Amino acid sequence: MTLSQPAPSPVAVTGRLSALDRLLPVWILAAMALGLGCAVVVPGLGRALHAVEVAGVSVPIAVGLLVMMYPVLAKVRYGETAHVLSDRRLLITSLVINWLLAPALMFALAWIFLPDLPEYRTGLIIVGLARCIAMVLIWNDLACGDREAAAVLVAINSVFQVLMFGVLGWFYLQVLPAWLGLPTTSAQFSFWSITLSVLVFLGLPLLAGFLTRWLGERRMGREAYESQVLPRLGPWALYGLLFTIAMLFALQGEQVLAAPWDVARIAVPLLVYFVSTFCASMVIGWALGLGYERTTTLSFTAAGNNFELAIAVSIATFGAASGQALAGVVGPLIEVPVLVGLVYVALWARRRFRF
Repeated sequence: MTLSQPAPSPVAVTGRLSALDRLLPVWILAAMALGLGCAVVVPGLGRALHAVEVAGVSVPIAVGLLVMMYPVLAKVRYGETAHVLSDRRLLITSLVINWLLAPALMFALAWIFLPDLPEYRTGLIIVGLARCIAMVLIWNDLACGDREAAAVLVAINSVFQVLMFGVLGWFYLQVLPAWLGLPTTSAQFSFWSITLSVLVFLGLPLLAGFLTRWLGERRMGREAYESQVLPRLGPWALYGLLFTIAMLFALQGEQVLAAPWDVARIAVPLLVYFVSTFCASMVIGWALGLGYERTTTLSFTAAGNNFELAIAVSIATFGAASGQALAGVVGPLIEVPVLVGLVYVALWARRRFRF
């Protein structure tokens, strides 16, 4: 879309989503309820899920994580990474927001809202370190953002996570709290476990996604690949997400039912984080004169988070039944409706301000 076209109406925005995407919050709630129900009806389910593990991760959950990571990474246009380098303002601003400001904001919010819940606090900090991947392209497209720039920033963030996620996890969970006189994570925290988790749960599907696109475009061409292959792969990311959530809540059932207000407390800092990060990025993009399309792309790539990676890291590092994993699970339940709402905010800003 171009700026000369009228902004789509709210009905048009929701109408462009598939039934699966449009009702994703409902499916997430259903998956949570299914998991909780299984935990109540089948008390030994948690032990069964833990019976077969690979590197400390339950095999059913590991499969779910890999299934939901692969399709979204197969959507990334890796061949266009070099294009964004010509817009240094966009690139540098995105890197600063994504890897300096956003993690610092989540760190602060986690300590402000959850000072007495260390597991959930740690889970939120991990969420803040997991930057956006391909799902953010949906929100960017609905808000008439720059599709090409979004694909490039997603690709850069995906690669950057493999290189730096472990370092930043070590800094925000051990080094910075120690400097501030705050409690650090438990002695069982391992820098290498987070790095290994990123390499396995992001590196493997990233490689698979790259090879799928490269081979697909080589044999079919880009247009055929994106019109024929991606629509078939896309739903599997959500299937994997819902399956993983159901399994996690089956393990977390007793804890969730015993402390439902803890789940609500996790949701509050997430809500503040999404809204404040998005709005701040819109103001920064407007001030830098990036134009509406790239300002919108900047904002959604800053506000969106890779909850798949956050869940994977939390499971591998702290266990599937941990509070850290639960904090990651609550994330998409809050993110989806909030970012859909922010699509309307972006379209309103497009009509209201001169970009």
